[in-house]
Amino acid sequence: MPHRHAILVACLALAACGSTNEMKLYPTAGPLAAQTPPPVIVAKASNADGSSGEITFRIPGGPRCKGTWSTVAPRVTSRERGISLSIRDLGGRLGRTNETVAGVNNGQIYAVCRDGTTVEGNFVVGSGTTSGNGTATDSMGNSYKLLF
Repeated sequence: MPHRHAILVACLALAACGSTNEMKLYPTAGPLAAQTPPPVIVAKASNADGSSGEITFRIPGGPRCKGTWSTVAPRVTSRERGISLSIRDLGGRLGRTNETVAGVNNGQIYAVCRDGTTVEGNFVVGSGTTSGNGTATDSMGNSYKLLF
């Protein structure tokens, strides 16, 4: 089964090709966290069924941001060799299979906003899921908890 994810944190909202997944960034420190109530950034990540994609979002009171999310899904390659004695496979078998390893996978996001603000973060996501969490920071002094 392919490795599924929604990008993270900065997954911050974006839309592109492929399936899309929403994530939320909750300010935990900095100017946005000082607001009452603190704003929540809803981000969209494209290609949630893959291992990387585009993210887009808007920082409250600020510009639109666009970037990339990527995760590392460990893969196992198995090879098959041998002689087959069946009539169908009379020459033997030779092949290779790739599979995603189940577990928790690390990912990163990086986005640049129209005014030059940057957002970067790290997250973890379970293999075969679109659930995860992480943290991110921006160049304006804000820190975020990312949940998706």
